[in-house]
Amino acid sequence: MKKLITALGATLLAAAAFAQAALPSVEGEVRKIDADAKKITLKHGDIPNLEMTGMTMVFRVKDPALLTQVKPGDKVQFTADKVDGALTVLSIAPAN
Repeated sequence: MKKLITALGATLLAAAAFAQAALPSVEGEVRKIDADAKKITLKHGDIPNLEMTGMTMVFRVKDPALLTQVKPGDKVQFTADKVDGALTVLSIAPAN
């Protein structure tokens, strides 16, 4: 029984990692950073997994440390998804 629970847990973790890795990378531009509120305003292209067309909007960030990697005006690549009902940036990096 213990082996079954361990295997099930490992499978769930692998599925969660795969789901995040499968998120599309989206091009955007940082418009504003609000570190205190843990939010970022991005002008972005289409986000297919959210069925969202390009626009400018505010996102929550999963990890506040992400906000130290970019600054207003930066062109970026990011991933976003709905987390606990809120649109959330899961990863972000300056575009090459």
